[in-house]
Amino acid sequence: MSDTIIELKNINKYFGEHHVLKDINLTVKKGDVVVIIGPSGSGKSTLCRTINRLETIDSGEILIDGERIPEEGKQLAAMRAKVGMVFQSFNLFAHRTILDNVTLAPMDVLHKHKKEAQAEAMELLKRVGVDSQANKVPAQLSGGQQQRVAIARALAMHPEVILFDEPTSALDPEMINEVLDVMTALAKDGMTMLVVTHEMNFAKRVANRLIFMEDGNILEENTPEAFFSRPKTQRAREFLETVAVH
Repeated sequence: MSDTIIELKNINKYFGEHHVLKDINLTVKKGDVVVIIGPSGSGKSTLCRTINRLETIDSGEILIDGERIPEEGKQLAAMRAKVGMVFQSFNLFAHRTILDNVTLAPMDVLHKHKKEAQAEAMELLKRVGVDSQANKVPAQLSGGQQQRVAIARALAMHPEVILFDEPTSALDPEMINEVLDVMTALAKDGMTMLVVTHEMNFAKRVANRLIFMEDGNILEENTPEAFFSRPKTQRAREFLETVAVH
């Protein structure tokens, strides 16, 4: 049994004439925390979104647990249950309570009974520190709290891996750390994660592999320690000069 969860082989993606992803090859193994960094417009978020078919690819192959991603239907839904996703804009159901937001998918997709789904949801909300907000609607919560609910919602599906697409970029500075703290705790608990982020200190502290993208290419792949102290490319050196890393 392979411990590879996600495998991308020669992925190409175009938006019209614009070649957004260029022959991308990437493997994520069980327990990995892979962080993707790079300048805006380098293809990071598009890469993240291709993994659960929120964006289609033009050529190449994406495998989850050694199987190709289904095009549509029940098989795609089942595959998405394995691959959690946390977006930059939370994507919570505005008119549902926090508890409902976390229980809907386990009841609909995993066919859990309401009581079981709610009990587990409360445990997860407690884990991310927002269990006291369970009966409120998203608009009554801060952005940081809403993002922590979104993480609980992803966890409720018992995913093998969670994709984070710039999860703190819509947050005020004081809320960023509360979300990064939850993500750090998940990583320590052994959750497999692929994270697109601009938070360099999180990347340096939590990742076991760091991917640097530029203009649709993976320019470097290394440990954070090696990347931040000895970047191999001139482009990475220039990028690091523009971002603050403590």
